[in-house]
Amino acid sequence: MDQFSYVIIGVGIVLFAAAGISYSMFRSFNSFIVFLWLAIADLIWGLFMGAPGNFKDAFGRHEPLNTLGTIHTGGPLVAALLGMLFIAITFIVERYLFINKAQGNGDLREFVKTVSTNLESGNVNNAIEACAKQQGSLSNILRSSLERYVQLENDSTYDAEKKLSEVQRAIDEATNLETPLLEKNLVILSTVASVSTMVGLLGTTLGMIRSFAALGASGGAVSAQALSIGISEALYNTAFGLAAAIVSILSFNFFTTKVDNFVYMIDEAILSVMEILTIKVKK
Repeated sequence: MDQFSYVIIGVGIVLFAAAGISYSMFRSFNSFIVFLWLAIADLIWGLFMGAPGNFKDAFGRHEPLNTLGTIHTGGPLVAALLGMLFIAITFIVERYLFINKAQGNGDLREFVKTVSTNLESGNVNNAIEACAKQQGSLSNILRSSLERYVQLENDSTYDAEKKLSEVQRAIDEATNLETPLLEKNLVILSTVASVSTMVGLLGTTLGMIRSFAALGASGGAVSAQALSIGISEALYNTAFGLAAAIVSILSFNFFTTKVDNFVYMIDEAILSVMEILTIKVKK
């Protein structure tokens, strides 16, 4: 291997070490993922795209033979953009799996209907069992409220208003725990969308500067092929930046809408349950 390959491996090792240290010291999954993918992207850009076989001048790495070589000549920013694309895809998969898990087992509307029916007929324990089987964010919230209701149902030291207040407090506490988890990591997708666009434009600008600097240095006699290669190198930065941004923006909007709809359903279910419990308590 040449000196360039050793530098790339060294940078990769530093980023891998940063990923491990950030996770072991701070238990930060997000930091771990960011450093991990940046390290992998660095190795892909330097060792795979920058392999001597992809260039006419081999270890010189200035005359690409194929697309991989041309992408490599876009510079280190290409590695950063590739890492951002990997980061976005990782958190898209993570949010998709988490939100689906948070919705629990089975149809949510059927679940709410089952709980409401059991409460109206006085089968509170059956409603709690239904929550235990559903195993989602909504069921966790309703289960907390119903368990608190059972604790206070026959407690004569609490009047009707205080019982309802305690049940509402249990709902609020559970909601404050569950709702932020639904929105967690969405900010990373929005950040990747913004930063990748800017980094891509920066790479394009630097590439164009290099192209026209070469044109000026040659007194205008530079070949059309050399100029087109320089321009294509610059545009690869734009392509990767826009790819990461598009993927991030679309997924961010998709998950935001999904979370909003889910939170609305949670609010609707809570209102329905509280209405039923209010009638039962004030009888």
